[in-house]
Amino acid sequence: QVHFVESGGGLVQPGGSLRLSCEVSGSFFSIYTMGWYRQAPGKERVLVASIARDGHATYADSVKGRITICRENAYNTVCLEMDSLKPEDTAVYYCHAHMAILTAGHVTGPNDYWGQGPQVTVSS
Repeated sequence: QVHFVESGGGLVQPGGSLRLSCEVSGSFFSIYTMGWYRQAPGKERVLVASIARDGHATYADSVKGRITICRENAYNTVCLEMDSLKPEDTAVYYCHAHMAILTAGHVTGPNDYWGQGPQVTVSS
């Protein structure tokens, strides 16, 4: 069983900054990529940014130059530094991991796993 521990999020004014953090723990075997997706009300869940084990990062065009994905200490943690936030950044932000896990001593996957999703609201 794997667990996601997410922190950060909240309410911020336009132009402000927030930092999200996510740690995966439990019986994971290998994590290939981690990242953040977001889902605004009435819209689909979309990629914000992801980072592979080799450090290669991918960003949605809408956040380039304003948002940076980072790793904290180990490859099972990921953070998201968000600057110059806009009202259209308002969404639930889901931590994502593409990983293989251990189940009853056997390696399963890799598959996609999701955190609970902190809310980010950008409003004056």
